[in-house]
Amino acid sequence: MTAGFSFLLLVIIAALAFEEKLHAKKSVIIGVSAIFVLLLGTFFGIIPFGAITLPGGESADMPVYIPAIDWEALAIIIGSDIFVAVSSRSGLFSWIAIRLTKLSRGDPLKLLWYYGLMTVLFSAMLNNVTAMVIVGSLTAVSLSRLNRTADLGPFLVVEALLTNIGGLLTLISSVPNIIVGRIAGITFLAFFAKAAPFVLALTVITLLQAAKQFGVHALKGDEEKEKALQVVSGFDENDGIVSRRFFWFCALMLAAFICTIAAESVLPLVKDLGMGFVALAFATIMLLAYRSQADEFYKAIDWDLIGFFMGLFVVLNVMEHAHVLEALGKGIEMLVGDGRSAGGTGALLLSSAACSSVMDNVPVAAMLAKILAAMNTPGTSRLWWAVVFGANLGGNLTPIGSVSSLVAIAIMQKHGVGMPFMTFCRKVFPFVAIELVLSILYVLAG
Repeated sequence: MTAGFSFLLLVIIAALAFEEKLHAKKSVIIGVSAIFVLLLGTFFGIIPFGAITLPGGESADMPVYIPAIDWEALAIIIGSDIFVAVSSRSGLFSWIAIRLTKLSRGDPLKLLWYYGLMTVLFSAMLNNVTAMVIVGSLTAVSLSRLNRTADLGPFLVVEALLTNIGGLLTLISSVPNIIVGRIAGITFLAFFAKAAPFVLALTVITLLQAAKQFGVHALKGDEEKEKALQVVSGFDENDGIVSRRFFWFCALMLAAFICTIAAESVLPLVKDLGMGFVALAFATIMLLAYRSQADEFYKAIDWDLIGFFMGLFVVLNVMEHAHVLEALGKGIEMLVGDGRSAGGTGALLLSSAACSSVMDNVPVAAMLAKILAAMNTPGTSRLWWAVVFGANLGGNLTPIGSVSSLVAIAIMQKHGVGMPFMTFCRKVFPFVAIELVLSILYVLAG
C-alpha cells in the first residue's frame, strides 16, 4: 500500500511540474489529487475518522481533511495579500521606486544597485510577483527613456534573481518560509537574525557580479550625465498618490505591521492568538479605508495558491497515514544521518534546490518539512535551514522555477527583448552556482 501511494505521489509531483503542458492551474491539479487520495485512503481504511482532540483537551467532530490543513499559514497569506493590496493603492511603493530612480540621476550602475536593493526590500515586504511587477515595469520605462533598452534583459534577470534572495529575509517573505517556520517553531526575529546577514552579503555579491558579467558601467562624460539627469527629473513620484493622509497612514501601518509580526511571540494576548491573527487584523484595519469597496481587494488574494495550499496539505496528510512520508523520511535520514554531517546537510539543500528549479517550491518545502518533523528534528537543527535556503534559491535556476522569472521574461517580450529558455539558464547559472555554494557554507557555519 505504501508503495502504491508513493507512486501516486510521484504522479502528482510530475503533474505539478508540467502544469503548463496540462493547461491546468496547480490548484485544480492538487484538488483532483486530494479528492482521489481521500477516496482511496477511505477505501483502504487508512484514514482515522471520528472525533479529534483539540489543544485544550476537548474533542470535536469535523471532516477528516479539516485538521490536515495549516489554517494559520493560510491566515498569514490571506491577511498579507489584502494588506499589501490596500497599501499599494496609497502609492507608497511606487513613490519609493521613483524617488530612488531620481536619486540615481540616471546613472546605469547606480540604477542597477538601487533597483537591486529595492527588489530585495520589496520582496521581503510584498510577495515576489508584486515586487517584480513594480520594479520590472519601472526598469523598462526608465531604461527606455534613457535609450538603454539593450540593458533591459540583464537588469530584469538580476531583479528576478534578487526577488528570491529577498524572499529569504523574513519569516513571511515567502510561503516556504512560513511552512518551515511554523513546523520548526522558528520565530520571526530568530528567522530574521539568521537570514539577514546572508541576504545582505548575497545581494552585494550578486550586484557586483552582475555589473561585471553584463558590463554595466557608470556614466563618465558630463554631457551624458546631464542628459540622463534631465530624463529622470521628469519622473513625478507624487503621480500615484491620491491622498497624502492615506499615504502616511499606510506608511505608519506598514511599520506597525512589521513591528507587531516581529514581536508576536512576546506580546501579551497576541502571542496566544498567533501570527495569522496579526495578519488578518491588520488587513481588516486597512480595509476600513475602503470599507464600501472591500470586495475589490479580495481579488488581490492569490486564490490559486490558497486552493493549492489546502489541497497539498490534504494530500500530504493521506500520504502520512499511508506511511509514505515515513518511508521517504528513512531515505532522507540515510542522506543526512544525524543532521550533523556536512555532506548530508549540503545534499539536502541541493536536493531541495534541484526540485524547486523545475516545480513550485511550496510542495517541496511542505513535504520536506513534514518529513523532518516526523523525524523529530529539533528546531535548532540546520536541516530546517537547508530546506529554506534550497527551496528559495533553487527557483533561480530556470525560468519555470520562479513566477517572478516568468514575469521578468513577460516584461522583456513586451518591450521586444527576447530571452529563450536556455539563454536564461546560461545567464543565471554562474549566479546560482555561487548562491548555492555560499548558502551551504553559511548553513554549515551556523
